[in-house]
Amino acid sequence: MAKTLKRGAAFVALARAMTAGSRGGPSLGARIGALPRMIAATARGQYDGGLRLAMMTAATAYIVSPIDAVPEMFLAVFGLIDDAVMVTWLAGSVLAETERFLEWEARRSTVVPGHVVP
Repeated sequence: MAKTLKRGAAFVALARAMTAGSRGGPSLGARIGALPRMIAATARGQYDGGLRLAMMTAATAYIVSPIDAVPEMFLAVFGLIDDAVMVTWLAGSVLAETERFLEWEARRSTVVPGHVVP
């Protein structure tokens, strides 16, 4: 019962995040458009999303991996549950991280580069 409630809460959170654009938060299109900028800023060392991006990349690789098809062949529906959990986690992580990146990007654009003079 508790696991069902946790999964239900994850899907509700995902649905809320996807509709955040209508409530003043970043829209889904803005979040998806921020992905390439977030990856580039992380690669340049400007944004601290390296570990989180690595985890999202590993989750994506797990989902699309042909090795993961073996449990589905033998366990049928039960083999798909792990994929559903991973897809839910990945979608929530991408939405949360892109929102964090967009906030970072907005704060960064208000800072004037230079040196602090004592």
